[in-house]
Amino acid sequence: MHDLTEVILRSIAAFIAVLVITKLIGKSQLGQLTISDYINGIVIGSIAANVAVDLRTNVIHYLTGMVAFGALTIFVQWASLKNRNIRKLLQDEPTIVVHNGKILEHNMKLMRYTMDDLMMQLREKGAFNIADVEFAIAEPNGELSVLLKSPKRPLTPEDLGLDPPYEGIPAELVVDGELIEQNFEQHGISKQWFFHYLKEQGINDIKDVAYAQIDANGQVYIDLKHDKLTMTVDITDKKPRRKGG
Repeated sequence: MHDLTEVILRSIAAFIAVLVITKLIGKSQLGQLTISDYINGIVIGSIAANVAVDLRTNVIHYLTGMVAFGALTIFVQWASLKNRNIRKLLQDEPTIVVHNGKILEHNMKLMRYTMDDLMMQLREKGAFNIADVEFAIAEPNGELSVLLKSPKRPLTPEDLGLDPPYEGIPAELVVDGELIEQNFEQHGISKQWFFHYLKEQGINDIKDVAYAQIDANGQVYIDLKHDKLTMTVDITDKKPRRKGG
């Protein structure tokens, strides 16, 4: 029983340490991790696992190692921001794999990049015909950036000589029934006006609102926690159960 209690306490300590270190290191989406980021995550996670279950070693030793490794990671990140050569060493450089509709096999071999990988990522970008591709660049994080040839690119309002109005970013007003106070202040929106607007929509309790936002044109979007839908769509292939067996 004593060992179980120690494992729980050590797990809590490891969990808190990982949260603090990852917060200090900074955030990246999983698809944007470089090789060094990936390795750092594995090492820190491995040390954290040992903190939790290796009762033979003093927890302070593991936590010290975790903090030291986290500090080294932060230092390397700082150095890469200051020095481009270090950044290139850690993150590699973008590599062109398609130019003017032609595949650059030599660059693909250097990257150990297969034809299947290339075709899959081109399709993900909506490029099904290599002849339509002006440039395809393999980024350090494994993503593929694709620039289609001019005649194959989608039309934009600028191409048509149009000047669409500014849209901006909608401001969240309510999330899970709670007012986002700072957004009301930053955008000069009156709470009195908002509550009056809710009543006009037949909403008397802010707790009934799952999400609400307002765009740059003053249009308000509201989603209720219990929407009154006349019909829902089921995209699964499960057969509906019959009532009464």
